[in-house]
Amino acid sequence: MIRSMVGALFATNISDPPMAAFKTLDDLTDISGKRVLVRVDLNVPVKDGKVTDATRIERVAPTILELSEKGAKVILLAHFGRPKDGPSPDLSLGLIVPTVEEVLDHAVLFASDCIGTPAADAVAKMNNGDILLLENTRFHKEEEKNDAAFTKALAVNGDIYVNDAFSAAHRAHSSTEGLAHLLPAYAGRTMQAELEALEKGLGNPVRPVVAIVGGAKVSTKIDLLMNLVKKVDALVIGGGMANTFLAARGTNVGKSLCEHDLAETAKQIMIEAATAGCAIVLPEDGVIAREFKAGAENEVVAIEAIPADAMVLDVGPKSVEAINNWIGRATTLVWNGPLGAFEITPFDAATVAAAKYAAECTKAGKLTSVAGGGDTVSALNHAGVADDFTYVSTAGGAFLEWMEGKVLPGVAVLQAGK
Repeated sequence: MIRSMVGALFATNISDPPMAAFKTLDDLTDISGKRVLVRVDLNVPVKDGKVTDATRIERVAPTILELSEKGAKVILLAHFGRPKDGPSPDLSLGLIVPTVEEVLDHAVLFASDCIGTPAADAVAKMNNGDILLLENTRFHKEEEKNDAAFTKALAVNGDIYVNDAFSAAHRAHSSTEGLAHLLPAYAGRTMQAELEALEKGLGNPVRPVVAIVGGAKVSTKIDLLMNLVKKVDALVIGGGMANTFLAARGTNVGKSLCEHDLAETAKQIMIEAATAGCAIVLPEDGVIAREFKAGAENEVVAIEAIPADAMVLDVGPKSVEAINNWIGRATTLVWNGPLGAFEITPFDAATVAAAKYAAECTKAGKLTSVAGGGDTVSALNHAGVADDFTYVSTAGGAFLEWMEGKVLPGVAVLQAGK
């Protein structure tokens, strides 16, 4: 399983990656016997003591196994949940050791602390190729403060630092940023793939570039929209946030989700887009209903004909046709957020249709498609096309901040080099 997954990660449609301003595992030679501290994302959902989604573990498996196979002593650093008052049994990484072992098909040792005697003793007993998981870094409040003494306490157990947790790279914590100042620092395979994909998507994309941004509220994505209109050729706006733009344009959106107080913000974004030569693509028609529930009675209406007592829950077929036309003209697609209330049928239709068309263009070699964000990943999985996109990020907040054009501390420190 892991071998095929490694292939899927690197045999994507990302060809000839741009020159990376950071070191990768390719730059590591003769690491047999070296203690490698690897920051990974193991913050997985757990219910009744069982991991319910091992995706994040699967994503970091290639890096872990590659280091182990080269004879390194692989020491995993990770956080789990949001501990408030120190160690908590229900937030111990010990709970997920069996799942990590299952995914890796490799024994995984565990230490009851990430610093001090428990960590030092566990590391001292390691043989070449062993994998050790240290306890939740956030059991120490100093982790999130990027405390110098705590960072040194982590560093004493390693000779090399590898960051494979892009999802935590927007945090300047000891294990995500501080360690890179104390040890030779490298990007793991997942971090590398993520950065190369995002570079293809927004950093140095092949034009035309189309972005699809959906979701409920404009208020959560103002920075994102402001950044995108300066970088893409067309910005497709869907989901509830489209209603805010429509209302700002003077359209009556009935009882649809709409942030009327952000009308001026929406107008400013449209002005910025016009100045930058970016086309704003809004719905031409919508699927309306009087109830927000699966199977609710619904109909398609022109966007200018939304009844006062109805709400738009998805974009209509004419809108999907327009969106697909933009996708078909694009060479690069960046996607964040669904076009409608995809969680309930039949209001998933537009998102599924556009996702399938984007996947078709990607498989045909016509499109580089990069997507990310929790709802986006769920929507693409729902459409059955997540594996057909060039790259689908599971990074959440870090992916969004990258798209907003913000500096990510965990990335910047790797690019700076030690």
